[in-house]
Amino acid sequence: MASESASHSNIVIQSLGERDFAAWEPQWLGYLGFYQAEVTAAVRLVTWQRLLDPKEPIFGALATVDGKAVGVVHWIFHRSCWTVEDSCYLQDLYVAPEQRGTGLGRLLIEHVYAAAKAAGSTRVHWLTRETNSTAMQLYDRIADRSGFVQYRKQLA
Repeated sequence: MASESASHSNIVIQSLGERDFAAWEPQWLGYLGFYQAEVTAAVRLVTWQRLLDPKEPIFGALATVDGKAVGVVHWIFHRSCWTVEDSCYLQDLYVAPEQRGTGLGRLLIEHVYAAAKAAGSTRVHWLTRETNSTAMQLYDRIADRSGFVQYRKQLA
């Protein structure tokens, strides 16, 4: 995917590039911390490599304000049995605490909407914790709740 940018006042959202690791990693760690999750350094490096590999269906963008990283979003294109076109799964969305409520989360989601549309996807979907009520206030304004409940089984 080409390096696309969107800006709103002093906010810039730009596709990740090789030069962005030092800015991306603290945002990714902030996201993991928000969900009280951990991944090893090895998983972080593989994730980073996948984000930059044009053969992978995973993408990311970094949000900056006045040149300082303040948010990140990751999305993955995948097949669906319900549509001919690929679906787009917005997997991770993080806005630094000092930037919450500024519209940055909406801009990051809209960046994914634009990327998905440009790629020919007809749907963007994501999950959040049922306790993430602040984010859900935004999500309820810009998307439809599917009514589905997620189940998962850890296999390894």
